[in-house]
Amino acid sequence: MNDPLWIVFIAIPLMNLFAFFLMGWDKHCAKKGKLRVPEATLFLAAACFGALGGTLGMFLFRHKTKHWYFRVFFPLFLLAQAGLILWVVLK
Repeated sequence: MNDPLWIVFIAIPLMNLFAFFLMGWDKHCAKKGKLRVPEATLFLAAACFGALGGTLGMFLFRHKTKHWYFRVFFPLFLLAQAGLILWVVLK
């Protein structure tokens, strides 16, 4: 796998699944009163090419949607990451 596009097809989908899982897990913990996932961890997962999973998880689980910084920055991360992926793939 010398082709750097493996990242686009393997690593990025895995990161999105991880971010999606984190949003769901944090919502579960919030409902049960358990130890929560730090917001910085949720942002880090989204910033590390997990924005699609984080954004989908945020709206599907209805979690963190009242926080303006999640509603603004997760979709912005997603747009930036999609643009970067397109640039790399088309280059």
